[in-house]
Amino acid sequence: MIFYRPTALFLALGLFFFGCSDNFSASKEFQVKQVIDGDTIELDNGESVRYIGIDTPETRKREGDTWVYVGEPFAEKAKDFNRRLVEGKVARLELDVQKKDKYGRVLAYCFVEDNFVNARMLQEGLALLYTIPPNVKYVDLLVKAQKEARENNRGLWAQIPVISVKEAGKYLNQVAIVEGKVSSVYQSAKVTILNFGRSDFKAVIFKNDLASFMAAGVSVSSYKGKTLRISGKVKEYKDKFEIIVSHPSSIEVVD
Repeated sequence: MIFYRPTALFLALGLFFFGCSDNFSASKEFQVKQVIDGDTIELDNGESVRYIGIDTPETRKREGDTWVYVGEPFAEKAKDFNRRLVEGKVARLELDVQKKDKYGRVLAYCFVEDNFVNARMLQEGLALLYTIPPNVKYVDLLVKAQKEARENNRGLWAQIPVISVKEAGKYLNQVAIVEGKVSSVYQSAKVTILNFGRSDFKAVIFKNDLASFMAAGVSVSSYKGKTLRISGKVKEYKDKFEIIVSHPSSIEVVD
């Protein structure tokens, strides 16, 4: 198993970014007070930190101004693994371009001892790759971590079902691999949509994520007429089902 060790460059960059961030001192190290879930922690200074580049199964969801428990599959395992890595320990945090999310949480790469925590969560199969430009500094490394977990059937990859597009609605808010033939590709200024015949399922690629497809030499229009496997969390939008694809590694061409 590969362990990701923070380099001197990582730490130097982290010091630079935190010197520019509101509510943070120039220190590169912070004490982790508690783990909220698999991808979120609270520091002893009261700040909440959301790991960049990953998404773990949810233990809770926001309803209005409060959080309620949901306990998705593997959510508790992801939380427990994150806790073993970071809780009560000193974390070295590095920011990227976007510093906070819409909830006011700091967005960061987390390094504790010899572990690049964001990558370890992917590597153990307890998270999915979730890239949101412009925070893509370590996307190639994170892609490799998820690939290792998937090839070795670790964590949730050992149990993710392969389903047809017609079954997608049965797996709402669950991680699945949805297989189907692309009937058409719709592209607008903001979004690209892969349609699968008359089914209620589609794969959605937002404008900012197209850069990762271009970097990989993939033309999304080439998916038309091909049978694909789309991996990710099934969501509902306007009574239809979809998986939002942020990186080409989430799409496998079957034929």
